[in-house]
Amino acid sequence: KVIGVDLGRIDIAHTSEGKNWNGQQLNRVRDHYSRLRAALQRKASKGTRSSRRRCRELLQRLSGKERRFQTWVNHRISKAIVSRAKATNSAIALEDLTGIRERVNQQPRSKTERRRANSWAFYQLRQFLEYKARVAGVSLVLVPPAYTSQTCHKCLHIHPDPAQSYRSGKSFKCGHCGWEGDADLNGANVIALLGAVVNQPRGPGLFCSLVEQNRLRATESPLRTA
Repeated sequence: KVIGVDLGRIDIAHTSEGKNWNGQQLNRVRDHYSRLRAALQRKASKGTRSSRRRCRELLQRLSGKERRFQTWVNHRISKAIVSRAKATNSAIALEDLTGIRERVNQQPRSKTERRRANSWAFYQLRQFLEYKARVAGVSLVLVPPAYTSQTCHKCLHIHPDPAQSYRSGKSFKCGHCGWEGDADLNGANVIALLGAVVNQPRGPGLFCSLVEQNRLRATESPLRTA
């Protein structure tokens, strides 16, 4: 058994079992720290030498508080996921998000969205999951992130038009089999499927029903000719 974990900002983490950690409150806390930093920086730019020194000290304290807050949240989430995996004798599957910040920053977004995306420590959460899983004796595998959010976990179908997707925000509705539900839950289940096949002796492979039918026809065609 494999528990897939989909990481994001709306839901910081969503597992294939349906457990999720919402990020709305966390965004409010980080926005609060951002406003405080901006106010202190404006005050420091116009104040005296002593006020500038005081503002720098306060900025350092705010930075430490926000960093400790993120660390605490990541510890709490990783502990819960690893404990569940150990209790159910499951492995954990994560997307390999190496370089995700650089790829996301290439997309046109507002200054606020860019700051929110850059401020969350996804890599730290992955590190916590890795070392907690190692200590607990739980296997953890990384899977390629391509199309995990666009693939239906029920029928493994992807929208035939590359410019479109069955996913819309937090909702996912498959146009092939009709499955409808939370998009992050669907992504977590796709990650779990990839994690389950990545170490199979015959090699990794997931096929939708149409691809599988075509593959079977191609395999059977020599017999028919004979």
